[in-house]
Amino acid sequence: MSKVSRRKFLAGSLAGGAAVMLSPAKNAMAAGSFAGFPEGMGVLVDMTRCVGCRSCEAACNKEQKLPAPDQPFDDYSVFDQTFHHGTQKRRPTEKAYTVVNRYEPEGSDKPVYRKIQCNHCNEPACLTSCFVNAYTKTNEGAVVYDGSVCVGCRNCMIACPFHIPGYSYSKVIDPVVKKCIFCYDTRVKYGKPPACVEICPAQVLTFGKRKDLLKIARARIKKNPGKYQAEIYGEKTVGGTGWLYLSGEPFEQLGFDTTLQKEPIINNVKGFLGTVPMVLAIWPALFTGFHLLATKNKGHDDHHDSDAEEGEE
Repeated sequence: MSKVSRRKFLAGSLAGGAAVMLSPAKNAMAAGSFAGFPEGMGVLVDMTRCVGCRSCEAACNKEQKLPAPDQPFDDYSVFDQTFHHGTQKRRPTEKAYTVVNRYEPEGSDKPVYRKIQCNHCNEPACLTSCFVNAYTKTNEGAVVYDGSVCVGCRNCMIACPFHIPGYSYSKVIDPVVKKCIFCYDTRVKYGKPPACVEICPAQVLTFGKRKDLLKIARARIKKNPGKYQAEIYGEKTVGGTGWLYLSGEPFEQLGFDTTLQKEPIINNVKGFLGTVPMVLAIWPALFTGFHLLATKNKGHDDHHDSDAEEGEE
């Protein structure tokens, strides 16, 4: 697909909306028949093992050729950083596709460290909200992004239930969205694990087929009663994610949103899309509106305002 200029954004909205509905994968999702990628890969994150070494952050930075961090990767004072009056911790940005945060769960005598990155959803909200097909869900399970067709509408940033995509404010003429791509181009499509998985010294991260990772996770829970929470976060959340989490502490105390629906976000609008032809022209706005109503996600705009301030500094 040829590059879409920002000046042609409005003129191409109708055609872009039609492309969304005519795309085979998205048609399937809109019809409710999309079954995901059964052979897709994923990563199981066992947070009971993480020591907060930040090796995964350093490996991601090197693999993706990202700018040097503001603070060295062996500087653990970043764990003390909070934003919005202490209500939020670090989030992925255009300069860091993954970050590790420290949490102090109630009643626990030791901290818990959580790695955050794109979760590579089975039915990605970022993909279904994009009317120029800038996102692709690969057979290997990765959700990748093509900046050459992006028009900068940022619907994906609003649609993502995990608030992951970051907007690049460093390029005024051609800004793009930045996020973890699962090391797809350099590793995963060749059968190799992502850089963060390969570097982890504590065996926190396990790479493999998603269906096999679920078996591993269930086996650990069964074998170690009392050590883990019964839930595997990401197994069914918003239709399931490629990154799956095990925890010894309640997920809500570790910054996870446990109020998200189990059904894919697209299910909120698929019936309406099939009965109203004019939705082709207003698809992005409708998708975003339904998503915000479904998740009742207050304060999300504040998060992206923070991203903008960081990019301008």
